[in-house]
Amino acid sequence: MDYFVTEIDAAGTVAVDDTILVKGFETKAGSHILDGFVPLFSSDAVERLQKAGYAVKGKTHTGEFGLDLAGETSYHSVCQKADGSLSTAAAEAVASGTVKAGLCVDVNGAPRRGAALSGVDFIKPTYGTVSRYGIIPTACSGEQVGVCAGNAEDVKELLSVIAGHDGKDGTSLPAEKYEYSADRDISGMKIAVVKELYDAADDAVKSLLDGYAKKMESAGATIETISIPDVKAFATAWQIMLSAETCNNISRYDGVKFGYRTPTYKDIDELYVNSRTEGMGFTAKMNVLYGSDVLSKNQYLSCYDKSLRLRRVASEKMKEVFASFDAVIAPAMSCLSLAEYDLMETFERTKKELLFTTVPNLIGIPAMVTGGIQLWGAAFAESTLLSIAGAVERMAD
Repeated sequence: MDYFVTEIDAAGTVAVDDTILVKGFETKAGSHILDGFVPLFSSDAVERLQKAGYAVKGKTHTGEFGLDLAGETSYHSVCQKADGSLSTAAAEAVASGTVKAGLCVDVNGAPRRGAALSGVDFIKPTYGTVSRYGIIPTACSGEQVGVCAGNAEDVKELLSVIAGHDGKDGTSLPAEKYEYSADRDISGMKIAVVKELYDAADDAVKSLLDGYAKKMESAGATIETISIPDVKAFATAWQIMLSAETCNNISRYDGVKFGYRTPTYKDIDELYVNSRTEGMGFTAKMNVLYGSDVLSKNQYLSCYDKSLRLRRVASEKMKEVFASFDAVIAPAMSCLSLAEYDLMETFERTKKELLFTTVPNLIGIPAMVTGGIQLWGAAFAESTLLSIAGAVERMAD
């Protein structure tokens, strides 16, 4: 199966999503508009891995700028599982044993959905703990580099390498190093199930989540259902902010400085318009249009400013939740399988699935997919999530 945009080292054990820079190797972020772009430096996360002795096997395919469900909008290649359903290339590369682990940028939950679809683990750590230096940016206030691997121990191993302060990233937190654990005792932990998210999933997902909850209970954890009525409003807020920030970030792709340039233009205006029209896919264009609208004079206060206020509401609400619970368990998406669909529906389909993945991106808390379900934790509670995943995985052993 074609997982890689570019193969770098046949002996490598780590894959790097094509939204993450590796010096000297073409980086396209799943888009035609970046064809031919070769970075002059590597991301901080890649440099840390290489200094620690890991080798990058190749750049894995992604959906255009990571804005879709699971890589289906890539201009270059779409990753299909053996049954024809879709998943992300990084998750499938890990699931197949092609690589030990992968680095992915989580901006709207696509790496988490891919991990759930392929049956592997993925963690999006606390915002600012892993440097964003050297990634193709879309929504800077919520995107984060995370780790995909086959089990919690491998996730912990690589996350421990890439996490830490980076002076090149203005959003990097000050701690020089973070220590993580995947073997803490989870007996006595309290886990919350969010009713609104549980109810929005199909029966197969509910059954999977119920089964995982029973395993946690057998390990001594307590499960309790809670309600967060505003979770749908939080999803809308992140869609608005995601599109607004993406609109600003991908405005740099104009056919002038790097990447794809249209062969047909008479003046600078046509160069911009034709290059972007030919070089960007439907989902990227929809996010640009939507983002432009919510940032406009007529919509700014009612849309973008209100979304910023909802981010604060979400943060305060989750602080309340984590004052009483150690973690939240939720579906990673509404279904267990993703079939091919009309890509003209991508914007609406993604908007629907954002319900399950929004909160961690919106407020910067860690989230982990394991066993097909999703866990959320308070800021810097990665070890709690890794330990829950590790405890359940050891039961299977």
